[in-house]
Amino acid sequence: MMSSSSKSNATDGSEHNFVNNTIRIVNCHAEGECGDVIVSGISDIPGDTLWEKSRYIAKDNRLRNYVLQEPRGGVFRHVNLLIKPINPDAAVAFIIMEPEDTPPMSGSNSICVATVALETGIVPITSDIMNFKMESPGGLVDVTAKCNGGKVTQIRVTNVPSFAGDIGVSLEVEGIGSLTVDTAYGGDSFVVVNSEDLGLDITPDNAKQLVEVGMSITQAANEQLKFVHPTNEGFASHFSFCMIAKPIFHDEDGVAISHTAVAIQPGKIDRSPTGTGCSARMALLHAKGQLKKGDKMIGRSIIG
Repeated sequence: MMSSSSKSNATDGSEHNFVNNTIRIVNCHAEGECGDVIVSGISDIPGDTLWEKSRYIAKDNRLRNYVLQEPRGGVFRHVNLLIKPINPDAAVAFIIMEPEDTPPMSGSNSICVATVALETGIVPITSDIMNFKMESPGGLVDVTAKCNGGKVTQIRVTNVPSFAGDIGVSLEVEGIGSLTVDTAYGGDSFVVVNSEDLGLDITPDNAKQLVEVGMSITQAANEQLKFVHPTNEGFASHFSFCMIAKPIFHDEDGVAISHTAVAIQPGKIDRSPTGTGCSARMALLHAKGQLKKGDKMIGRSIIG
């Protein structure tokens, strides 16, 4: 993890200029998935709630373009903005900026944010086990961090509520045909398809095909299906990700193994197991009677 500073000329005469002269970004990753964190240089973002602030960032696009596009960014990079929490129970708040979307929550990005907050002293490390809350646009998440010598060695995040959407619905995908898919929410919206129906194994050698197929399925889902969040009326009917999932199987201890490839717009595969995707799949498996309360599940990505 390293720190870098960037000079910003991101002023365009608009009403609210929230970008200061120097932005400090701390580089971080979770299982290879880049989740850099802006720790200073951005003034207050308009909005009464964190969700409204994230919608401002998404619509305004100046900060997103500045940190996510070349030469500072690229499709491989996510960037999180640390801001003052609105919820008094939270130690920090963060807005997630991904290549195409500004989502309510992200598992890998929350791990990066917690790590950076602790190792930079924004949340002081006062014991070997740190417990605190962070506020995401999708709600509060609980963090448990193991620390040693001022460094974080392990992060555990308790996600926002997750739920199954439609189960076993038909989707027509150009170039593929008719598929049976599920939809779910695990901090963001997913359309889920069985890898066996696509004839694709989840291996790095198939990454290009998995991305291309995933983008086609996401596009078709956004054209043909609807997604409704039960409590967040501001969450438009929109599918952010396609999860291509092998049928669930179990290890020698009876633990469910979820091996998936999550395609992220505009076209990449998540290197991490995708925390929101794991949550969405657990909700689906529970709804299908394949996973009961108290059962464990291990998520595996395209690289393990």
